[in-house]
Amino acid sequence: MAAAFAGMRNVTPVTFRAGCPDCRGRFELAASALRLAIGATSRTTFYSFVCPDCGSSVRKPAGERIVELLTGGGVRTLRLHSTL
Repeated sequence: MAAAFAGMRNVTPVTFRAGCPDCRGRFELAASALRLAIGATSRTTFYSFVCPDCGSSVRKPAGERIVELLTGGGVRTLRLHSTL
């Protein structure tokens, strides 16, 4: 089993800086604390998390760069589909 992991390096967990609009708290969140929803438009593409300071559910818009950073950092992603 050890041979299977011999070539792997230690991986530092990815954290993201975030802020709460309700309590104005600033903090770092692990990728597992964030969710990304990708919709058909910029209005339906957002990320969300629960504020660790006040417990509020926070939802913020996610532009292309934010989507790239979050997906690259291992944030769980949900693709929203529209019906025609």
